[in-house]
Amino acid sequence: MTTKLKSNATPRQAENFHESVRVLIPRERIKKRIKQLANEIRRDFGDQPLHLVGVLKGAVFFLADLARQIPGEVSFDFIAVSSYGHEMHSSGQVRLTRDLDSSIEGKIVIVVEDILDTGMTMHYLLSIFQQRKPKHLRVAALLDKPERRITAVQADYVGFRIPNEFVVGYGLDYAERYRNLLDVGILTIGKAEKRKRKGTKK
Repeated sequence: MTTKLKSNATPRQAENFHESVRVLIPRERIKKRIKQLANEIRRDFGDQPLHLVGVLKGAVFFLADLARQIPGEVSFDFIAVSSYGHEMHSSGQVRLTRDLDSSIEGKIVIVVEDILDTGMTMHYLLSIFQQRKPKHLRVAALLDKPERRITAVQADYVGFRIPNEFVVGYGLDYAERYRNLLDVGILTIGKAEKRKRKGTKK
């Protein structure tokens, strides 16, 4: 299924380009897989308290749904980093834009990420978290794009492995748009077809 969506481009840009999203992972599969991941996490740690750390902004939906599926004591916090800006490819530079509100020392920490791509962001975060002495440190990623990996980082819990396509929806964005889509889809940006005006002979 392909859904054509409006963009925030200027009128001149909109005349030359169009954006479309083709569903890659439907919402029903996402919901089912998250429940499975929640069961795996709880099974690994028994009835111990878990502390989920969501990577803003993309992981908000994933963290919320995952936390509600994990039985027992669960707390969570958020951290924010930036590496994409308004581009479709990572800038290669990661910077911290929002730190945690509380200490993670001695806690079982599950870092919750929307997508594991080059691995640079997660490598940066793990290096920070390890210095803060958590009891255990694990990574849960809704999506994994192994073809793009340039660092030796792997997720302990993976929702779906996907091809090397630019995806949006369920928290993932392009220039801060499309996060609210319930499915995960492949974004395509292409030149709009020019409509030929048919003249009328008199």
